Amino acid sequence: MADFYAILGLPPTADTAEIRQAYARLARERHPDRFQDPAQKKEAESFFKDLTQAFNVLSNERTRREYDQERQAPRRSAPEEIAQDAFARGQAHMEARQPYEAVECLRVAVHHVPGEARYQAALGRALARNPQWQREAAEAYEEALRLDPRQAGACAELARLYLARGLKLRARKLVEAGLQQAPRDHALQALAAETADQGPAPPEGGGLRGLLRRK
Repeated sequence: MADFYAILGLPPTADTAEIRQAYARLARERHPDRFQDPAQKKEAESFFKDLTQAFNVLSNERTRREYDQERQAPRRSAPEEIAQDAFARGQAHMEARQPYEAVECLRVAVHHVPGEARYQAALGRALARNPQWQREAAEAYEEALRLDPRQAGACAELARLYLARGLKLRARKLVEAGLQQAPRDHALQALAAETADQGPAPPEGGGLRGLLRRK
């Protein structure tokens, strides 16, 4: 579990104003755009992502309370246990129509077990609820399908994101590859009909894996 207070350089007793001030200062000092060296820039990007997550959690009263409770709970040592717990909480937040909280939990799950396709797909589903996160949602779906091309639901949802971004041909090729894995899936069949007005799509070797590798 990441120590968000340590990332911000603050004690757990810090108030909201101190959290905002620390975030603003570190965002200026460690923003990736300030670095030209590729290694330093990559390190700054990783830190900035953690910094943003820390700020988002600690600046919200409810998510900070949940974080503090989890922080004080007995530690889970195995990454699989941490990921499974975060995934379960993320699913609960999705059912409660709390996509922001779901995203935070599912990012934890993906961080600890990045090779689990259903964690990646669930993260994509949560991210897709926010128009500002569409690109990241597509990346999570793409990773899920690379890990397991048989996920018809993730395939259909990613195709919908492509369509929303005006990438109709890419959506069609994805749907056609998905139908090779799940020919009876109703959502994919509906999408195939919706995208069927462009003529035959160019062939893609390797099915769904081949299509995603070529992106």
